[in-house]
Amino acid sequence: MVSWLMSYDVVDLRDFYGHRLGMVARRFVGRGIRARWADTRGQRVLGIGYATPYLGLFREEAERCLAFMPAAQGVVKWPSANPTLAALVDEYELPLADSSVDRVLLVHALEMSHDAPTLLREVWRVLASGGRLMAVVPNRRGLWARIDTTPFGHGRPYSRPQITALLRETWFTPTAWGEALYIPPVSRSWLLRVAVAWERAGATISAPFAGVHIVEATKQVYRAIPVRREKRQLVPGLAPVLEPVMTPSAGGAG
Repeated sequence: MVSWLMSYDVVDLRDFYGHRLGMVARRFVGRGIRARWADTRGQRVLGIGYATPYLGLFREEAERCLAFMPAAQGVVKWPSANPTLAALVDEYELPLADSSVDRVLLVHALEMSHDAPTLLREVWRVLASGGRLMAVVPNRRGLWARIDTTPFGHGRPYSRPQITALLRETWFTPTAWGEALYIPPVSRSWLLRVAVAWERAGATISAPFAGVHIVEATKQVYRAIPVRREKRQLVPGLAPVLEPVMTPSAGGAG
């Protein structure tokens, strides 16, 4: 079993998406992302983790599109032919003001994070009111999470109830779900040729073994804040008593 604490280097991520299996994964996962974010015109979009294979869907139409890559992972230039829009950051202290972005896309982020709740609370901070989060997370029941030849086989996979609990704990409300990568993570030419049919069949029957969950959530603006009650120090009630008055002795002073 692969430890969920293992990191995956940015060079390995780039190489995966440069190979045929990575291109297939990018196609199917990108289709699921785009189905929910069909129009990002005028929006400020932020990708965290290694989201650059999918941020290209929005770069031409969004008002602004940025890629933040965690320091433990490393960073590569993106886009390759234009001024860079990628930066190496501490994912627990994002270099953005409060409520400064409209959409956040997490890919190869939650499962790789050593502190997923802190990461999501930082995402909550930078999202504008009504902002939307989308996370692509390896499915605990899927085959991709069990084979470590792809980045989806590294880190901590999640079940749907686990993702739901994590999002609610960090002040998000899940609003839409999808799955992708029903095809086995095998770079065989004959299998890749039938990848579209395989993917369509898995989605049609809602098979539980998809490689990734694609979950969309909204920011809870008026979140519940636990109230801490101060402990009152109990002071016992004392009944009044008369203090005896000292009088001079009968003999007086000599």
